Amino acid sequence: MIRLAIIRHRWIAAALGCVIATLGRAAGPQVYRWVDSHGVVHFGDHVPERDAGREQEMLNAEGVVVDHRSAAQTPAEIAAAAQRQRAAEAQRQRDRNLLNTYSSVRDIERLRDQRTGMLADQIRVTSQYLDTLNTKLATLRAESERFRPYSTNPKAPPMPDQLADDLVRVSGDIRAQQQNLDEKHREEETMQTQFADDIARFKELKGIH
Repeated sequence: MIRLAIIRHRWIAAALGCVIATLGRAAGPQVYRWVDSHGVVHFGDHVPERDAGREQEMLNAEGVVVDHRSAAQTPAEIAAAAQRQRAAEAQRQRDRNLLNTYSSVRDIERLRDQRTGMLADQIRVTSQYLDTLNTKLATLRAESERFRPYSTNPKAPPMPDQLADDLVRVSGDIRAQQQNLDEKHREEETMQTQFADDIARFKELKGIH
């Protein structure tokens, strides 16, 4: 194999012509050009195995590129490309849905107001129920102060089982409803953001300024 390495950015057209002419006479019409892992440009009648997976070009005797081979992709690059393709397809599907579902920005706003209004009602009901539970818990705790182990009276009777059960149950209900309320607030924020994005994208697709 005849090979010549030239540091990139330093070779000029005249030097390249000499290289191609030299290799063309010595190795025939097929001359390969590739860049190794150190950034060095190589020319030769074939690409060595260590650089076989790198991007390469085939040149004719006049130095014109007649074939090109892209670099082999790593598993990470393949996965990233697949992810980009899925994201692009998801965006195209979303665009189709927007255009097929809505005829105007007002249509999107109307649906947004409807859904956010329903969610706001759910948040209000959940908040009211939480207030009721917290009031009930405060009453139970006040009642528990008359019994051991919360009472400071050494002669206080032990807490009745029913009262202890009610304290545990109501406390658990409060935690569950608070989690439910937090989730609804997150859903509300996500919904507002999604509708804002849909409106912006719809305007972009329709050319609305």
